[in-house]
Amino acid sequence: MTLNLYDTMSRAKRPFVPKDPGRVTLYVCGPTVYNYAHIGNFRPVVVFDLLFRVLRDLYGEAAVLYAANVTDVDDKINKKAAEEGVPISVISNRYLDAYNADAAALGALPPTFQPRVTETMDAITAMIGDLIGHNSAYAAEGHVLFDTQAFGDYGKLSGRAMDEMIAGARVDVAPYKRHPADFVLWKPSKAGEPAWESPWGPGRPGWHIECTAMIERALGLPIDIHGGGIDLVFPHHENELAQGVCSGHGGREYASVWMHNGFLNMGEEKMSKSLGNVALAHDLRKQYPGEAIRWALLAGHYRQPLEWTGELIGQAKSALDRLYRALDDSERFLAGVPTAARASGGEHRGAVQAYDAVVAALHDDLNTPVAFAGLFQLSDHLRSATMGKDVAGVERSRALLLEAAQLMGFLGAQPSAWFQGGADDTLKTKVEALIADRQTARTEKNWPEADRIRAELNALNVEVMDGPSGATWRIKEQA
Repeated sequence: MTLNLYDTMSRAKRPFVPKDPGRVTLYVCGPTVYNYAHIGNFRPVVVFDLLFRVLRDLYGEAAVLYAANVTDVDDKINKKAAEEGVPISVISNRYLDAYNADAAALGALPPTFQPRVTETMDAITAMIGDLIGHNSAYAAEGHVLFDTQAFGDYGKLSGRAMDEMIAGARVDVAPYKRHPADFVLWKPSKAGEPAWESPWGPGRPGWHIECTAMIERALGLPIDIHGGGIDLVFPHHENELAQGVCSGHGGREYASVWMHNGFLNMGEEKMSKSLGNVALAHDLRKQYPGEAIRWALLAGHYRQPLEWTGELIGQAKSALDRLYRALDDSERFLAGVPTAARASGGEHRGAVQAYDAVVAALHDDLNTPVAFAGLFQLSDHLRSATMGKDVAGVERSRALLLEAAQLMGFLGAQPSAWFQGGADDTLKTKVEALIADRQTARTEKNWPEADRIRAELNALNVEVMDGPSGATWRIKEQA
């Protein structure tokens, strides 16, 4: 089955053909670690994690190399470090740990590489030297700048004219610039700021050169897929492309496919710390399961804007409840079936077609809304087989549902843990004690007491399911 991806450069959806199927390369711009990341920052994390999973499914886990960088030196990091009187590494390590914990909670697999700017300074200065050597950059007053006139295709990725790019970048028209659009590769550090030695004096790199050097170091140039948010097309990715080609490392190509996800909006505005309209993933995890947040972020097609609302996350939780309930019911049914009585075989064509529909949707430029519909079809097949006591149908539908969902990063929890996740430790302890008391009453045939305890559990919004292996419980589905 062919994987088709939308390429920003060509403005078209086209078949993905890696340069080497045994070494597929993917790079995504990662976080600047100066604070907790908001949920909008995690839309590309979840989108490109899904792509990472699809690529691994197609080409094999060992064949896909995924790098997501970390910007760990930046004005905001410097400011926070100065305010706290600590080295910048204290700030960057603190918030990188928090970012990685949030990403893992949202089901994101660890990238193959997570390069950091401060660990790539030698590669950055070497690439700047290459650009100067290729007459694509110049030193001026302690700075090194990229000469945008040296790259004839400058603006091709974003489709912007030079005048528009100059206005859009809000460039600093410094007297040492040859052209207003030229951008900084290396700059002097201010007093008290971290600095690294270079042939152009102590300082630190500009933003754009960091990613280009980290890609070359981690993956080699050119790469198969470059991803990030739509806001990075210009100037960041436009400048990356120019640097990578002009440095000579990528030849005349930098990335075969450019992919960009749409904004996550809070109301009518892009979610942004500068606007103060953010919801932190760190806080949302305290209210909702990570899988529900992941589902919400994938609820719309990745290239379209997505509005973040309480209704969106509530719908995501309900959708996963539906899938987990089908799994839970099927597991309790199978628990009562002797192993010897379990059948195998049978095509169960409806379930197979639903599974194929999920995969086909993912291969169609990560069409998650259609893929979700396929998951629901699979859960319906599983529920139907469970109600019909079709053992083979249950086993086949259940296996396909799990395989399809886990390809997308879902249904990783045990159903019992999922449904008890809304209960705190105090409630869990109370429920377990009541169930034990009810079992004692049933053993003693004290039916009035057993019924009273069930009514008490019902008042706690707890549903009890009696099965061959004993009673289990879950928080009731909300109406």
